[in-house]
Amino acid sequence: MSEAIVTLKKGEGRTIKAGGMWIFDNEIESILGSFTDGDIVVTHDFDGYPMGKGFINRNSKIEVRLLTRNSKQEIDREFLRQRVKDAWEYRKKTVDISSCRVIFGEADFLPGLVIDKFSDVLVVESLALGIDRFKLQIIDLLKEILSEDGITTKGVYERSDAKVRLNEGMERIKGFIGEEFDTNVEITENGVKYIVDVKDGQKTGFFLDQKYNRLAIQKLCKGARVLDCFTHTGSFALNAGIAGAREVIGVDASQLAVDQATENAKLNSLENVVSFRCEDVFELLPKLEAEGEKFDVVILDPPAFTKSRSSIKNAIKGYREINLRAMKLVKNGGFLATCSCSHFMSYDLFTETINQAARNVHRRLRQVEFRTQAPDHPILWAADESYYLKFYIFQVCEEK
Repeated sequence: MSEAIVTLKKGEGRTIKAGGMWIFDNEIESILGSFTDGDIVVTHDFDGYPMGKGFINRNSKIEVRLLTRNSKQEIDREFLRQRVKDAWEYRKKTVDISSCRVIFGEADFLPGLVIDKFSDVLVVESLALGIDRFKLQIIDLLKEILSEDGITTKGVYERSDAKVRLNEGMERIKGFIGEEFDTNVEITENGVKYIVDVKDGQKTGFFLDQKYNRLAIQKLCKGARVLDCFTHTGSFALNAGIAGAREVIGVDASQLAVDQATENAKLNSLENVVSFRCEDVFELLPKLEAEGEKFDVVILDPPAFTKSRSSIKNAIKGYREINLRAMKLVKNGGFLATCSCSHFMSYDLFTETINQAARNVHRRLRQVEFRTQAPDHPILWAADESYYLKFYIFQVCEEK
Protein backbone atom coordinates (compact mmCIF):
# COMPACT_ATOMS: atom_id res chain seq x y z
CA MET A 1 0.00 0.00 0.00
CA SER A 2 1.46 3.39 -0.93
CA GLU A 3 1.74 5.97 1.86
CA ALA A 4 0.32 9.45 1.69
CA ILE A 5 2.84 12.22 0.99
CA VAL A 6 3.14 15.23 3.30
CA THR A 7 4.76 18.26 1.66
CA LEU A 8 6.21 21.11 3.69
CA LYS A 9 5.73 24.79 3.01
CA LYS A 10 8.71 26.60 1.53
CA GLY A 11 11.07 27.70 4.31
CA GLU A 12 9.49 25.39 6.92
CA GLY A 13 10.68 22.18 8.55
CA ARG A 14 13.39 23.91 10.58
CA THR A 15 13.19 21.35 13.38
CA ILE A 16 13.71 18.26 11.23
CA LYS A 17 16.29 20.00 9.05
CA ALA A 18 18.31 20.68 12.21
CA GLY A 19 18.16 16.98 13.15
CA GLY A 20 14.90 16.88 15.14
CA MET A 21 11.93 14.53 14.69
CA TRP A 22 8.85 16.77 14.64
CA ILE A 23 6.80 18.52 11.93
CA PHE A 24 4.21 20.97 13.25
CA ASP A 25 0.75 21.47 11.77
CA ASN A 26 1.52 25.01 10.57
CA GLU A 27 4.54 23.80 8.55
CA ILE A 28 2.54 21.61 6.15
CA GLU A 29 1.56 22.77 2.65
CA SER A 30 -0.35 19.70 1.45
CA ILE A 31 -1.10 16.01 2.03
CA LEU A 32 -1.60 13.82 -1.06
CA GLY A 33 -3.18 10.38 -0.82
CA SER A 34 -5.57 8.70 1.56
CA PHE A 35 -4.70 7.98 5.19
CA THR A 36 -6.15 7.80 8.67
CA ASP A 37 -4.60 9.42 11.74
CA GLY A 38 -1.83 7.22 13.11
CA ASP A 39 -0.78 5.99 9.64
CA ILE A 40 2.78 6.08 8.31
CA VAL A 41 3.38 8.88 5.78
CA VAL A 42 6.28 9.97 3.59
CA THR A 43 7.44 13.57 4.06
CA HIS A 44 8.86 15.83 1.34
CA ASP A 45 10.29 19.31 1.40
CA PHE A 46 8.48 21.95 -0.68
CA ASP A 47 10.58 21.00 -3.73
CA GLY A 48 9.90 17.25 -3.47
CA TYR A 49 13.15 16.38 -1.68
CA PRO A 50 12.44 13.32 0.57
CA MET A 51 12.75 14.07 4.32
CA GLY A 52 11.84 10.67 5.75
CA LYS A 53 8.95 8.63 7.11
CA GLY A 54 6.84 9.03 10.20
CA PHE A 55 3.32 8.81 11.53
CA ILE A 56 0.66 11.47 11.14
CA ASN A 57 -2.02 12.74 13.52
CA ARG A 58 -4.11 15.78 12.59
CA ASN A 59 -5.39 16.04 16.18
CA SER A 60 -1.91 17.02 17.36
CA LYS A 61 0.05 20.23 16.90
CA ILE A 62 2.98 17.90 16.22
CA GLU A 63 1.31 16.57 13.10
CA VAL A 64 4.11 14.26 11.94
CA ARG A 65 6.71 12.49 14.10
CA LEU A 66 9.56 11.00 12.08
CA LEU A 67 10.63 7.40 12.60
CA THR A 68 13.40 7.40 9.98
CA ARG A 69 15.21 9.75 7.60
CA ASN A 70 15.08 7.06 4.92
CA SER A 71 11.85 7.55 2.99
CA LYS A 72 12.24 4.09 1.40
CA GLN A 73 12.59 2.27 4.74
CA GLU A 74 9.85 -0.28 5.50
CA ILE A 75 8.44 0.24 9.01
CA ASP A 76 8.17 -3.46 9.80
CA ARG A 77 9.03 -5.87 12.62
CA GLU A 78 12.71 -6.00 11.68
CA PHE A 79 12.95 -2.19 11.67
CA LEU A 80 11.35 -1.98 15.13
CA ARG A 81 13.52 -4.82 16.45
CA GLN A 82 16.68 -2.96 15.43
CA ARG A 83 15.47 0.22 17.12
CA VAL A 84 14.75 -1.65 20.38
CA LYS A 85 18.01 -3.63 20.17
CA ASP A 86 20.02 -0.42 19.67
CA ALA A 87 18.32 1.17 22.69
CA TRP A 88 19.12 -1.82 24.91
CA GLU A 89 22.75 -2.14 23.76
CA TYR A 90 23.25 1.57 24.51
CA ARG A 91 21.94 1.09 28.10
CA LYS A 92 24.21 -1.90 28.66
CA LYS A 93 27.22 0.27 27.91
CA THR A 94 26.19 3.42 29.80
CA VAL A 95 24.13 2.64 32.94
CA ASP A 96 23.28 0.15 35.66
CA ILE A 97 20.62 -1.89 33.86
CA SER A 98 19.05 -3.52 36.94
CA SER A 99 16.53 -0.64 36.74
CA CYS A 100 16.71 1.90 33.93
CA ARG A 101 14.80 3.69 31.20
CA VAL A 102 15.10 1.36 28.21
CA ILE A 103 13.31 3.54 25.65
CA PHE A 104 13.21 7.34 25.81
CA GLY A 105 10.98 8.42 22.93
CA GLU A 106 12.53 10.66 20.31
CA ALA A 107 16.02 10.23 21.76
CA ASP A 108 15.80 6.51 20.88
CA PHE A 109 14.13 7.24 17.52
CA LEU A 110 10.83 5.77 18.73
CA PRO A 111 8.86 9.01 19.18
CA GLY A 112 6.18 9.17 21.84
CA LEU A 113 7.16 5.94 23.65
CA VAL A 114 8.72 5.52 27.09
CA ILE A 115 9.56 2.13 28.65
CA ASP A 116 11.09 1.86 32.12
CA LYS A 117 12.51 -1.37 33.55
CA PHE A 118 12.15 -1.78 37.30
CA SER A 119 13.96 -5.01 38.15
CA ASP A 120 11.87 -7.63 36.28
CA VAL A 121 8.87 -5.39 35.52
CA LEU A 122 8.36 -3.13 32.49
CA VAL A 123 6.29 0.08 32.69
CA VAL A 124 5.11 1.54 29.40
CA GLU A 125 3.94 5.07 28.61
CA SER A 126 2.61 5.70 25.10
CA LEU A 127 2.04 9.37 24.25
CA ALA A 128 1.43 9.42 20.49
CA LEU A 129 -1.23 7.77 18.32
CA GLY A 130 1.16 6.37 15.72
CA ILE A 131 3.48 4.66 18.21
CA ASP A 132 0.44 3.32 20.09
CA ARG A 133 -0.23 1.05 17.13
CA PHE A 134 3.24 -0.51 17.47
CA LYS A 135 3.24 -0.61 21.28
CA LEU A 136 2.43 -4.31 21.80
CA GLN A 137 4.85 -5.39 19.10
CA ILE A 138 7.64 -3.29 20.62
CA ILE A 139 6.96 -4.75 24.08
CA ASP A 140 7.19 -8.30 22.68
CA LEU A 141 10.42 -7.43 20.89
CA LEU A 142 11.91 -5.95 24.06
CA LYS A 143 11.01 -9.06 26.07
CA GLU A 144 12.72 -11.17 23.39
CA ILE A 145 15.86 -9.03 23.44
CA LEU A 146 16.03 -9.03 27.25
CA SER A 147 15.62 -12.82 27.33
CA GLU A 148 18.63 -13.13 25.03
CA ASP A 149 20.64 -11.65 27.92
CA GLY A 150 19.02 -14.02 30.42
CA ILE A 151 16.59 -11.40 31.77
CA THR A 152 13.06 -12.65 32.48
CA THR A 153 10.18 -10.17 32.42
CA LYS A 154 7.64 -10.84 35.18
CA GLY A 155 5.04 -8.46 33.82
CA VAL A 156 4.15 -5.25 31.99
CA TYR A 157 2.10 -2.35 33.32
CA GLU A 158 0.86 0.54 31.18
CA ARG A 159 0.89 4.10 32.54
CA SER A 160 -0.44 5.95 29.50
CA ASP A 161 -2.44 8.23 31.79
CA ALA A 162 -0.65 11.53 31.10
CA LYS A 163 -2.74 14.55 30.08
CA VAL A 164 -0.75 15.03 26.86
CA ARG A 165 -2.57 12.02 25.36
CA LEU A 166 -5.66 14.23 25.20
CA ASN A 167 -3.76 16.53 22.81
CA GLU A 168 -3.38 13.53 20.50
CA GLY A 169 -7.11 12.79 20.61
CA MET A 170 -6.43 9.72 22.76
CA GLU A 171 -7.94 8.52 26.03
CA ARG A 172 -5.84 8.28 29.20
CA ILE A 173 -5.41 4.61 30.13
CA LYS A 174 -3.58 2.48 32.69
CA GLY A 175 -3.57 -1.21 33.49
CA PHE A 176 -1.85 -4.54 32.98
CA ILE A 177 -0.65 -5.67 29.56
CA GLY A 178 -0.80 -9.44 29.92
CA GLU A 179 -0.68 -11.29 33.24
CA GLU A 180 -1.39 -9.44 36.49
CA PHE A 181 1.34 -9.17 39.15
CA ASP A 182 2.16 -7.34 42.39
CA THR A 183 2.56 -3.69 41.34
CA ASN A 184 4.80 -2.87 44.32
CA VAL A 185 8.21 -3.73 42.90
CA GLU A 186 11.44 -3.76 44.93
CA ILE A 187 14.50 -2.27 43.24
CA THR A 188 18.03 -1.39 44.39
CA GLU A 189 19.80 1.74 43.15
CA ASN A 190 23.14 3.09 44.43
CA GLY A 191 22.89 0.53 47.24
CA VAL A 192 19.50 1.91 48.37
CA LYS A 193 16.38 -0.29 48.30
CA TYR A 194 12.99 1.10 47.25
CA ILE A 195 9.49 -0.18 46.78
CA VAL A 196 8.29 1.29 43.47
CA ASP A 197 4.54 1.63 43.09
CA VAL A 198 4.16 1.27 39.32
CA LYS A 199 0.37 1.47 39.51
CA ASP A 200 -0.20 4.66 41.54
CA GLY A 201 3.22 6.32 41.81
CA GLN A 202 3.99 9.53 39.90
CA LYS A 203 4.68 9.10 36.16
CA THR A 204 5.95 5.51 35.78
CA GLY A 205 6.43 5.09 39.55
CA PHE A 206 10.00 6.29 40.17
CA PHE A 207 12.31 8.98 38.78
CA LEU A 208 15.23 7.07 37.30
CA ASP A 209 16.68 10.22 35.68
CA GLN A 210 18.26 11.38 38.98
CA LYS A 211 20.12 8.11 39.60
CA TYR A 212 23.67 9.45 39.41
CA ASN A 213 22.76 12.86 40.84
CA ARG A 214 21.56 11.06 43.97
CA LEU A 215 24.88 9.23 44.05
CA ALA A 216 26.74 12.55 43.69
CA ILE A 217 25.30 13.94 46.95
CA GLN A 218 26.41 10.91 49.00
CA LYS A 219 29.97 12.19 49.41
CA LEU A 220 28.69 15.45 50.97
CA CYS A 221 26.41 13.85 53.55
CA LYS A 222 28.65 11.84 55.91
CA GLY A 223 27.97 13.14 59.44
CA ALA A 224 25.71 15.88 58.03
CA ARG A 225 22.31 17.25 58.97
CA VAL A 226 20.31 17.15 55.71
CA LEU A 227 17.02 18.66 54.51
CA ASP A 228 15.52 17.03 51.40
CA CYS A 229 12.67 19.08 49.89
CA PHE A 230 10.07 17.59 47.51
CA THR A 231 11.36 14.17 48.57
CA HIS A 232 8.69 12.12 46.72
CA THR A 233 9.50 8.52 47.74
CA GLY A 234 12.56 9.61 49.73
CA SER A 235 15.28 8.94 47.18
CA PHE A 236 17.72 11.82 47.90
CA ALA A 237 17.02 11.54 51.65
CA LEU A 238 17.83 7.82 51.65
CA ASN A 239 21.03 8.36 49.66
CA ALA A 240 22.06 10.86 52.34
CA GLY A 241 21.14 8.39 55.07
CA ILE A 242 23.03 5.46 53.57
CA ALA A 243 26.07 7.73 53.12
CA GLY A 244 26.23 8.25 56.89
CA ALA A 245 24.26 11.46 57.56
CA ARG A 246 23.51 11.98 61.26
CA GLU A 247 19.99 13.33 60.63
CA VAL A 248 17.87 13.62 57.48
CA ILE A 249 14.47 15.32 57.18
CA GLY A 250 12.50 14.69 53.99
CA VAL A 251 9.51 16.89 53.08
CA ASP A 252 6.70 16.37 50.59
CA ALA A 253 3.16 17.73 50.20
CA SER A 254 1.79 14.26 49.37
CA GLN A 255 0.88 12.02 52.28
CA LEU A 256 1.04 9.00 49.95
CA ALA A 257 4.62 9.90 49.01
CA VAL A 258 5.57 10.43 52.68
CA ASP A 259 4.07 7.04 53.63
CA GLN A 260 5.99 5.34 50.81
CA ALA A 261 9.21 7.17 51.78
CA THR A 262 8.79 6.08 55.43
CA GLU A 263 8.44 2.45 54.30
CA ASN A 264 11.55 2.84 52.14
CA ALA A 265 13.49 4.15 55.16
CA LYS A 266 12.48 1.02 57.14
CA LEU A 267 13.46 -1.18 54.19
CA ASN A 268 17.00 0.25 54.48
CA SER A 269 17.06 0.21 58.34
CA LEU A 270 17.37 4.00 58.29
CA GLU A 271 14.18 4.90 60.21
CA ASN A 272 16.22 6.20 63.18
CA VAL A 273 18.17 8.60 60.93
CA VAL A 274 15.77 9.55 58.13
CA SER A 275 12.30 10.93 58.91
CA PHE A 276 9.62 12.45 56.69
CA ARG A 277 7.09 15.26 57.07
CA CYS A 278 3.98 15.97 54.99
CA GLU A 279 4.15 19.75 54.49
CA ASP A 280 4.14 22.38 51.76
CA VAL A 281 7.80 23.25 51.10
CA PHE A 282 6.97 26.90 50.29
CA GLU A 283 5.36 27.26 53.74
CA LEU A 284 7.90 25.17 55.64
CA LEU A 285 11.14 26.87 54.52
CA PRO A 286 10.28 30.34 55.99
CA LYS A 287 9.09 28.60 59.17
CA LEU A 288 12.40 26.74 59.58
CA GLU A 289 14.28 29.99 58.96
CA ALA A 290 12.22 31.79 61.64
CA GLU A 291 13.03 28.96 64.06
CA GLY A 292 16.75 29.44 63.41
CA GLU A 293 17.26 25.99 61.89
CA LYS A 294 20.47 25.29 59.96
CA PHE A 295 21.54 22.36 57.79
CA ASP A 296 24.83 21.10 56.38
CA VAL A 297 23.12 20.07 53.14
CA VAL A 298 19.82 21.21 51.59
CA ILE A 299 18.42 19.41 48.53
CA LEU A 300 15.74 20.88 46.23
CA ASP A 301 14.17 18.46 43.76
CA PRO A 302 10.86 20.15 42.86
CA PRO A 303 8.35 19.02 40.25
CA ALA A 304 8.34 20.96 36.97
CA PHE A 305 7.00 24.42 37.85
CA THR A 306 6.26 25.04 34.16
CA LYS A 307 5.15 22.77 31.34
CA SER A 308 4.70 25.56 28.78
CA ARG A 309 6.38 28.78 27.70
CA SER A 310 3.37 30.81 28.85
CA SER A 311 3.92 30.02 32.55
CA ILE A 312 7.68 30.62 32.72
CA LYS A 313 7.39 33.91 34.66
CA ASN A 314 5.57 32.24 37.54
CA ALA A 315 8.01 29.34 37.43
CA ILE A 316 10.98 31.72 37.76
CA LYS A 317 9.39 33.22 40.88
CA GLY A 318 8.90 29.75 42.33
CA TYR A 319 12.47 28.61 41.66
CA ARG A 320 13.90 31.88 42.98
CA GLU A 321 11.80 31.68 46.15
CA ILE A 322 12.75 28.13 47.13
CA ASN A 323 16.42 28.63 46.28
CA LEU A 324 16.83 31.83 48.29
CA ARG A 325 14.99 30.24 51.25
CA ALA A 326 17.18 27.15 51.01
CA MET A 327 20.38 29.23 50.89
CA LYS A 328 19.39 30.91 54.16
CA LEU A 329 19.01 27.49 55.78
CA VAL A 330 22.46 26.22 54.72
CA LYS A 331 25.23 26.67 57.27
CA ASN A 332 28.14 28.82 56.12
CA GLY A 333 30.28 26.47 54.05
CA GLY A 334 27.47 23.93 53.69
CA PHE A 335 26.02 22.63 50.43
CA LEU A 336 22.96 23.19 48.26
CA ALA A 337 21.86 20.68 45.62
CA THR A 338 19.21 22.22 43.38
CA CYS A 339 17.57 21.24 40.12
CA SER A 340 14.86 21.90 37.55
CA CYS A 341 13.19 19.13 35.55
CA SER A 342 11.31 21.52 33.24
CA HIS A 343 12.41 21.58 29.60
CA PHE A 344 11.12 25.17 29.32
CA MET A 345 13.33 26.32 32.21
CA SER A 346 16.48 26.46 30.10
CA TYR A 347 20.01 26.13 31.45
CA ASP A 348 20.60 29.88 31.07
CA LEU A 349 17.30 30.83 32.71
CA PHE A 350 17.75 28.42 35.62
CA THR A 351 21.35 29.54 36.18
CA GLU A 352 20.36 33.22 36.21
CA THR A 353 17.45 32.55 38.59
CA ILE A 354 19.77 30.86 41.11
CA ASN A 355 22.24 33.71 40.71
CA GLN A 356 19.49 36.25 41.50
CA ALA A 357 18.46 34.26 44.56
CA ALA A 358 22.05 34.23 45.85
CA ARG A 359 22.40 38.00 45.35
CA ASN A 360 19.09 38.63 47.11
CA VAL A 361 20.24 36.84 50.28
CA HIS A 362 23.91 37.94 50.08
CA ARG A 363 25.35 34.46 49.62
CA ARG A 364 28.28 33.51 47.44
CA LEU A 365 28.02 30.25 45.52
CA ARG A 366 30.97 28.02 44.73
CA GLN A 367 29.96 25.52 42.07
CA VAL A 368 30.94 21.96 42.93
CA GLU A 369 29.45 20.44 39.80
CA PHE A 370 26.75 20.72 37.17
CA ARG A 371 24.96 17.61 36.00
CA THR A 372 22.02 16.59 33.78
CA GLN A 373 19.80 13.51 33.53
CA ALA A 374 21.25 9.98 33.70
CA PRO A 375 22.52 8.52 30.39
CA ASP A 376 19.50 6.21 30.07
CA HIS A 377 17.60 9.45 29.31
CA PRO A 378 19.93 10.45 26.45
CA ILE A 379 19.95 14.03 25.21
CA LEU A 380 19.51 13.96 21.44
CA TRP A 381 21.04 17.11 20.02
CA ALA A 382 18.51 19.02 17.90
CA ALA A 383 15.64 17.35 19.77
CA ASP A 384 15.50 20.04 22.47
CA GLU A 385 12.67 18.36 24.36
CA SER A 386 15.03 15.47 25.28
CA TYR A 387 17.16 17.85 27.44
CA TYR A 388 15.22 18.85 30.49
CA LEU A 389 17.05 18.13 33.77
CA LYS A 390 19.50 20.69 35.16
CA PHE A 391 21.23 19.81 38.46
CA TYR A 392 23.71 21.95 40.41
CA ILE A 393 25.67 21.33 43.58
CA PHE A 394 27.00 24.49 45.25
CA GLN A 395 28.93 25.32 48.38
CA VAL A 396 27.09 28.23 49.99
CA CYS A 397 29.31 30.87 51.60
CA GLU A 398 28.28 33.98 53.52
CA GLU A 399 29.67 37.22 52.09
CA LYS A 400 32.76 38.44 53.90
